[in-house]
Amino acid sequence: MITSRDAFFIGNEWVKPASDRCFTLINASTEEEIGTVPEAVEADIDAAVAAARKAFDESGWAQTSPAERAAVMERFMAAVAARGPQIAEAVSAQNGMPIALSSMLEGQFGAGVIQYYAELAKGLGQPDVRPSQMGKETLVERSALGVVAAIVPWNFPVTLALNKVAPAMAAGCTLVIKPSPGTVLDSYLLAEAALEAGVPAGVLNWVAADRGAGAHLVSHPGVDKVAFTGSTAAGRKIAGVCGEMLRPVTLELGGKSAAILLEDADIGTFLQGVPMACMLNNGQACYNGTRILAPKSRYDEVVGALADFAQSLTVGDALDPATHVGPMASAAHRDKVMSYVEIGKQEARLVAGGNSPANRGFFVEPTIFADVDNSDRIAQEEIFGPVLSVIPYDGEDEAIRIANDSEYGLGGSVWSADSEHAKAVAHRVESGTVGVNGYMPSLGSPFGGVKASGLGREFGPEAIGSYQNLKSIYVMS
Repeated sequence: MITSRDAFFIGNEWVKPASDRCFTLINASTEEEIGTVPEAVEADIDAAVAAARKAFDESGWAQTSPAERAAVMERFMAAVAARGPQIAEAVSAQNGMPIALSSMLEGQFGAGVIQYYAELAKGLGQPDVRPSQMGKETLVERSALGVVAAIVPWNFPVTLALNKVAPAMAAGCTLVIKPSPGTVLDSYLLAEAALEAGVPAGVLNWVAADRGAGAHLVSHPGVDKVAFTGSTAAGRKIAGVCGEMLRPVTLELGGKSAAILLEDADIGTFLQGVPMACMLNNGQACYNGTRILAPKSRYDEVVGALADFAQSLTVGDALDPATHVGPMASAAHRDKVMSYVEIGKQEARLVAGGNSPANRGFFVEPTIFADVDNSDRIAQEEIFGPVLSVIPYDGEDEAIRIANDSEYGLGGSVWSADSEHAKAVAHRVESGTVGVNGYMPSLGSPFGGVKASGLGREFGPEAIGSYQNLKSIYVMS
């Protein structure tokens, strides 16, 4: 069914675009047209920022009690949850995420993010009185930062949007959300949920745009903070603009994480964890552990098990519940991933996959490379597809050295029959997050990267603080 939209969601109204430019959305599994949506130009961005600015400065949203904001967020959560099946179907059709996964991580988890921050919001606003070394006391005041530009990628468009929206709403901010051109239909479902829930006008505004208009949003004088998830290259540019403007920025960027199998690791346990820890969302997840570090004593065993595992996965239409691995999000991205596969064939030994199957759809087979050196391009550069590199090591010190020999530091995992030992190794990995005998981010704990993987954190109570200003009031007597 063709699903098209002809307006932006600005100030709780469906606003006609300032131009006739549009994005054509394509089903990643079939290459059929899904529909069209308007593409924002600078005038549309200006309108969205003006609505968010007015809501922050004049509506009283930032001054409402935390309990009142929590009540609005709970209604928003319920409206999002009610649309879960529609959200999952829209995401899977657009970016190829298997429907079994999108039903959980996009259709359900996103609502859980809102609920989590609604609960935290209820506890905000408590007096923070601290001892003063030079006077009577200090009152530490927290207030909403202002208008937030939230820039969202295509791989987890709903959850990664709500990771920004929910803590910002809890803090009292207003937002302009810019979804990726390839995944826009889901944002309309979120906008409809906000309208149904009675979120005040201008608190949430959605405008889909490409890089040019997106750059206008990043540098807009009406924006107080930028929250971005995407590539490291784009993140560097955004960081440069925000640095020049002295504007707060949160960057959740790329990764090339390592999964370290220790000598006593159970291969069966590891294989059960691979879909979530190493090949999530057809490999299109920033924290995937795509470098598999295996001890030389068990190297052939690990390579063989991974090759058999990859060949056992069902590759197919993202909307088929039986599918394990769906297509890449676009033809261009498929071609990029396949270019790395060709590089890998020159650098290492292909033991599984390596092809782009099917006459239709943007598919790449689950691919395993063996005899990979950590200096190889397929081990150093983010591929963002279902491609794993198995790297041998000799001793734990070398494993940790290899794991840390990367410009990135976002995810990773350590696998061992002795979880205490695995935790000790995890402490030595240079990464914002590390899993032990599995990997799955927790809502209650900060998520983010070090090095080229980003700045700042999402999730946990810490995320709310990134949307707040701090003021110290020194009481001398």
